[in-house]
Amino acid sequence: MNHPGTAVGEQVAFGPLTITFDERVLRPRPWTVGQSEWAAELLTDAPAGPVLELCSGAGQIGLLAVHDGDRRLVCVDANPVACAYTLQNAAAAGLADRVEVRNGDLATMVPTDERYALVVADPPWVPAADTGRFPEDPLLAIDGGVDGLVVAIACVEVSAAHLLPGASLLLQLGNVEQVDALAGSVAARCGLTLDSTRVFERGVVARFVRA
Repeated sequence: MNHPGTAVGEQVAFGPLTITFDERVLRPRPWTVGQSEWAAELLTDAPAGPVLELCSGAGQIGLLAVHDGDRRLVCVDANPVACAYTLQNAAAAGLADRVEVRNGDLATMVPTDERYALVVADPPWVPAADTGRFPEDPLLAIDGGVDGLVVAIACVEVSAAHLLPGASLLLQLGNVEQVDALAGSVAARCGLTLDSTRVFERGVVARFVRA
């Protein structure tokens, strides 16, 4: 994706990184630093290969995950504004040469022959009927459909098709009930099993591995 130019936006600290975004992109949540830190932990023993970030927003979770290593990062998001900010944030973090950004639908942005050592995903997970409770958030970034799992299911399906042996998916969701629903349905169908879950201040992150 070509860089469309540098946007001004608002800046927030995300771990040691400074992330730029505006009201068209989901504000980085401080607690999601925990997802990045877990990803970095897993990368120390993960197979050789790049990292894939789905529903990447401004890119902060993936960028922080690979910041202290040498892994390449591929970020995918449906929002072109978010993708532009990811490019800008990658450059600001000194990671421009290791980050590729793709704007489009999850199902079409990852070629069938690509394999990844780790997938991180922060899909919209708010049930559609509840999105009005968060008027400050862009609808595209939070609307997860009727049960909040529509995009999360797509993330699981894409991840299952592109994980290397020994690789993991770290998926952010709203609560443990959503994790259990995915683990017992689409994840099992795709050959993934729930390994562990970490509960944070405003949500949960689940690790899925090959069954």
